[in-house]
Amino acid sequence: MAGWLRSVRGRCGLSGAWRSATRGCVTRAAPNPESQVLASTERKSFIKGHPLPFSAFLTDSFGRQHTYLRISLTEKCNLRCQYCMPEEGVPLTPKSDLLSTQEILALARIFVQQGVDKIRLTGGEPLIRPDVVDIVAQLRKLEGLKSIAITTNGINLARQLPRLKEAGLDVLNISLDTLVPAKFEFIVRRKGFHKVMEGISRAVELGYNPVKVNCVVMRGLNEDELLDFVALTEKQPLEVRFIEYMPFDGNKWNFKKMMSYQEMLDSIRQRWPDLEKLPTETSSTSKMYRVPNFQGQIGFITSMSEHFCGSCNRLRITADGNLKVCLFGNAEVSLRDLLRSESSEEELIQTIGAAVGRKKKQHAGDGKLPQKTTQGPLNERIKRLYSKTGSNTHTILLRSNGRFYLPLPDFIKTRPKILVLPLRGFCSDPKNLNPDPTCLNNKLESSAEPTTDRQSDTHNPSSRGTSEHLTHVDREGKVFMVDVGAKLDTRRTAVATAVVRLGPKLFHMVRANQLKKGDVLTVAHIAGVQGAKLTSQLIPLCHNIPLSQVNVSFKLDDARFAVTIGAECSTYGKTGVEMEALTAVSVAALTIYDMCKAVTHDIVIEEVKLESKTGGQRGDFHRQPKPSK
Repeated sequence: MAGWLRSVRGRCGLSGAWRSATRGCVTRAAPNPESQVLASTERKSFIKGHPLPFSAFLTDSFGRQHTYLRISLTEKCNLRCQYCMPEEGVPLTPKSDLLSTQEILALARIFVQQGVDKIRLTGGEPLIRPDVVDIVAQLRKLEGLKSIAITTNGINLARQLPRLKEAGLDVLNISLDTLVPAKFEFIVRRKGFHKVMEGISRAVELGYNPVKVNCVVMRGLNEDELLDFVALTEKQPLEVRFIEYMPFDGNKWNFKKMMSYQEMLDSIRQRWPDLEKLPTETSSTSKMYRVPNFQGQIGFITSMSEHFCGSCNRLRITADGNLKVCLFGNAEVSLRDLLRSESSEEELIQTIGAAVGRKKKQHAGDGKLPQKTTQGPLNERIKRLYSKTGSNTHTILLRSNGRFYLPLPDFIKTRPKILVLPLRGFCSDPKNLNPDPTCLNNKLESSAEPTTDRQSDTHNPSSRGTSEHLTHVDREGKVFMVDVGAKLDTRRTAVATAVVRLGPKLFHMVRANQLKKGDVLTVAHIAGVQGAKLTSQLIPLCHNIPLSQVNVSFKLDDARFAVTIGAECSTYGKTGVEMEALTAVSVAALTIYDMCKAVTHDIVIEEVKLESKTGGQRGDFHRQPKPSK
């Protein structure tokens, strides 16, 4: 093997005769009857029909030419990002089974000779490999290689970037999923936020333009920071790339956490409606946009909602030398074993070509990625009701605010009658002493046809006026969601507080950060912010409000051995944020309890209250302090 590697290193390319032969050769991979692939003769015709010389070995059965190679330099990483790796890490391959520097360079030369013009170095975290600068410098010498890129978490970037730039690094991608230091530590399970920000600043100083920032967007975790990330591009040459949350082994992927490209785009356009789309290359994975007059730009990598398999030009080599033709595929071919068995160049290239030829049309041949559904919980409730009502029920409708929710699942479409379930109301009229008022009627109503809004005005709360006592309850006791559409947008704020009494022992453990579960106050801080953002999903009649700010703070009260929690929420909109502030302190308090219950259950949550609110038709509110005794 050593002699073969020396031979490869000593040449700038394959011999002219061999190169000429390989440019005209087609890999004869076994056809896949389940895939709509081009026949061997069609593949030859496709390749011959393209005037630019390109290796047949890097052209797959769908005519995709693979010019982009990603090489993993290491499996190790100095972070434990929640979407990427389990907290305990992953089993590492023995060092002897990993590619050596010589083997990495030998494979890179072969791929560049066949037409690859861009190489990206990845990991793990590539910058923890001691010889990464030398690898970049050696790759820079390859004739025909146009671009060398690195994807890094940025922890070691500021220190190493000057040498990497001098060695020939062209493109830089830095992973950063939040602009909140405490949340950064929560997501990656390590410290280092300020080092990443320093690395980004250093890249700008050294002239990288654009500096690409990769942000994996996870619903309920960092989707509230979309606008903050876009704002970064106003005065800096940054390209923030929002990546849809994807499933990988060990990241406990949940579809509910995935926020689609279209949702992200709609959210950003509410703030910047004149967002303009930019042209991109056919093989680009990113849909590019720019806010007019902003120095940088943003992009969306839509691996889940709108895959880009049709233009995929990427191949991957893992740290242990396996060739992967698809990120989502399990099939791998060991190039390391071929190198170490002293296989010839021809055998190596034939193996590469066969693997590329077997590449599927999309996502490793699986065109059925998980689809989002919003009917799961509803269907489960219907199934339980169906099992109780017997065989005479045709369809079950859940009625709320005069609306009927359809369509319904197939398992209840074969019965003759309609069962309407009204949501139970609450009667707020103190003069109504009827022990069985209408608003407490929870009996099932039957009819031959479902009632619609037009057929009965009694299902429309606005037709009956509002209660003098509760805005969410009408005069008949029916619950409804207040229509705020006619209200003016105003600046609204709210402050709430709560107290968690811990007792002396637990209080000092929290102060000293000695809990086995981790940093109690950091986790509670993140939970409070998340609670504020999810208030409308927890409190049924709350509106979904675009919060402009959520501040959660903690004060350690030595006198009472307690933690005082404060939350301030603000928005510019049509309704207030009292519930968001109250939810924030409540969820933060419950999180403290959950983090500490292993030590003692003698924890008291008390004094959850609204301290102040501003804005709205009913004016401001400020709680008066209790007079001192």
